[in-house]
Amino acid sequence: MRPRRLSRKATGVDAVFEQSARVIGASMLVITGGVGLFLGYQAKPTFQTYGWSFFTTQVWQPDTNTVGIAAVLVGTFSVALVAMTFAFPLSLLTALFISEYAPARLKPTLVAMVDLMAAVPSIVYGLWGYLLVMPHAGDFAVWMQAHFGWIPLFDVRGSDPNAAVIDQSRYVSSAFCAGIAVAMMVLPMACAVMRQVFSQTPVGEKEAALALGATRWGMIRNVVLPFGRGGIIGGTMLGLGRALGETIAVVLILSPTFEIKPNLLEIGNSTVSSLIAGRFGEANTSQLSALLAAGFVLFLITLVINTLAAIIVNRSRSGAGTDA
Repeated sequence: MRPRRLSRKATGVDAVFEQSARVIGASMLVITGGVGLFLGYQAKPTFQTYGWSFFTTQVWQPDTNTVGIAAVLVGTFSVALVAMTFAFPLSLLTALFISEYAPARLKPTLVAMVDLMAAVPSIVYGLWGYLLVMPHAGDFAVWMQAHFGWIPLFDVRGSDPNAAVIDQSRYVSSAFCAGIAVAMMVLPMACAVMRQVFSQTPVGEKEAALALGATRWGMIRNVVLPFGRGGIIGGTMLGLGRALGETIAVVLILSPTFEIKPNLLEIGNSTVSSLIAGRFGEANTSQLSALLAAGFVLFLITLVINTLAAIIVNRSRSGAGTDA
């Protein structure tokens, strides 16, 4: 008798699912590519008019034909830096607590609460940051300048934190205040990625470490964290990619200025997304092209960061590159 020939070709429901997944995946690539092509086409007149000066000019004054994104690019990364400074340790510790310390009955509730944070609208985080966080962040900024003002990041020009009457208006509506609000928005995404990777740590290796006398923290330090290294990096980069593009919360909190400043605690700054949101409604044809050019640059930056994050997370899920 001839041996039966086995076919790896999907049939029935499997074939429908395979083709559906393929179509959906391809459509996402088409949409992303279409957005990039549209932004690039609309930005072409701006790049032809201003050239490299578009990337080196700080001010944004379309009326005088002086347009550049140097200041807003620096401001974008400044807000994202503050956001990740707060979000990274919080997301890492939250993911470790849920995966390793939380009781089994409590884990689903904690996971649902973290996921619910991702569903909260940006405007709510913006109002929370503006009305509740910013006054306290201003007080903390005064303390930071008083003790670490010799570092440019924590200096507020033209203000004395030891004065009898402190000008609080110099310490609010800053990249520091906006970054705190953005941190709460990117925390759920980073935490979800880290928690998912931590949950894939081989149980046998964890039990072996405990059997050899390791404490729970020793097991986490020597087994869980090395295995989840890719997830930690990938989750952080995914959070950074979202922090770079946050808009509404930044618009509500940040006082727009077009100046490259290393002073995170000082009032005034601007980001690419807040620039587009604030100037889009009143822009004419040439100004609209400049705004779309700024959006195209931000699109490329976030695309590169998210792509690298996805590659790192996929490697961690397959176990590659996780040897201690």
